Amino acid sequence: MKTAYYLLFAIILLAAPFQASGSPQQRADKGKQSQKTQKARPFRLFNPDGMAKPTAGYSQVAEVTGGKMVYIAGQVAIDRSGNLVGKDNFRAQVQQVFENLKAAVEAAGGDFSSVIKLNYYCAESVDPSQITTVREIRDKYVNTTNPPASTFAVVNRLVRPEWLIEVDAVAVIAK
Repeated sequence: MKTAYYLLFAIILLAAPFQASGSPQQRADKGKQSQKTQKARPFRLFNPDGMAKPTAGYSQVAEVTGGKMVYIAGQVAIDRSGNLVGKDNFRAQVQQVFENLKAAVEAAGGDFSSVIKLNYYCAESVDPSQITTVREIRDKYVNTTNPPASTFAVVNRLVRPEWLIEVDAVAVIAK
């Protein structure tokens, strides 16, 4: 009897994901529909059914389906003349970082909606409550309905102590 109970429990556990997300064909059809709604971009940003939905404005997966890949090095709050923007001003630094990222992706032939991945590196000297500032500024640049995949890391410090945040990006641009 005990063995039958465990067998039944295992069957329920194994069947639950299929009931929640549909058959493999239904999931494939759903993926195709989602891809169509992304304006025929050479990538797809999505959150798989088998993973938790992010609450902080990012996608779990970025899938490249065509186009050219563009890797943008970590950007800091340096303007085009090489001057630091916003010494000790986190908001001003984040704004400059996103302007630099925008300039980089446009120089490669895309726009900010071409960005599929953002990696943030924030100095531990920054108050953790400032992450809302990053989201607020980021949301002026990204598609908040279908945001890029993202990673946010707090680091001891960046290469130069006056830098408070650094962000690198990956974009996919249609050929």
